[in-house]
Amino acid sequence: MSATERDYGARLEPYRRELQVHCYRMLGSVHDAEDAVQETLTRAWRGLDRFEGRSSLRSWLYTIATNVCLRLTERRPARVLAMDYGPPTDPHVRLGTPVLESISVQPYPDAELGVEAGLAGPESRYEQREAVELAFIAALQQVPARQRAVLILRDVLGFTGAEVAEAMGTTPTSVYSLLQRAHARIDERLPERTQQATLRSLGDEGLREIVDRYVNAWTSNDVDALVELLTEDAAMAMPPTAAWYRGRDAVIEGLRTWPLNGERSWRLLPAWANGQPAVGAYRLEESGRFEFHHLMVITLCGRMIDELNAFHDRDPARFGLPLTA
Repeated sequence: MSATERDYGARLEPYRRELQVHCYRMLGSVHDAEDAVQETLTRAWRGLDRFEGRSSLRSWLYTIATNVCLRLTERRPARVLAMDYGPPTDPHVRLGTPVLESISVQPYPDAELGVEAGLAGPESRYEQREAVELAFIAALQQVPARQRAVLILRDVLGFTGAEVAEAMGTTPTSVYSLLQRAHARIDERLPERTQQATLRSLGDEGLREIVDRYVNAWTSNDVDALVELLTEDAAMAMPPTAAWYRGRDAVIEGLRTWPLNGERSWRLLPAWANGQPAVGAYRLEESGRFEFHHLMVITLCGRMIDELNAFHDRDPARFGLPLTA
């Protein structure tokens, strides 16, 4: 390996984290994003002799990563949240077998985000952290892949129209057209207020109070206390099953039927995912230990909980959580 190759290798590695977030936005999956970044860095390494410095190293890497993701989207189904997969479930019906293992949007650990608050630059439309919220990621997956890529490059990362056109192998006029169509699709799916705006309005103390109330209600099987925390139109999903409930009454009935029917004991530990508050839920098993069961990502509306997504079969260590509590 030449000194030049070693130098380029050292220069590529610092971009791994931000490229992974980019690929996650494109693909909705942590695991797919990791695969895409590995392929991106491999392609970049092999193409170092063709990189002539006509663009920045960062722009070149994003061009490779975007096109790797576009190829992946041609071979894999779009990722979805349960709410985008089918109608609400009757809370009296058993959850059934998982059907979303390979197509469910996955949560992303905050510790691996490496994104700052605010806009990436003057060309950006969305804040960096709001562009990883679950609602944003899920909405992106409903946008056609090329439109999605243009929107992320332009509105999230702040690339100029000319830079986006070069990355996509098209013209600025085409970029503008793709962007306009992407805006029309995503705007109708995004909530009126982002989680980042809500978190800022609550402050640390206000957020801690809500999470503490949720934890206390869950661990004491106090469903009535949870009623006071949920909005009237609250939703709850349990990927990888396709089951989800809409409306406070349905959510509460679903909780009474299984997790909070008094037959199980729970412990909850705080966590963060997708720039949102979350908790790791541990269920008491026959072994006598509280073992990790699911990661619950909490979406807020003011001081109320508007959505709960209980992600099962996830690696708790990624979220700073132990296997047992």
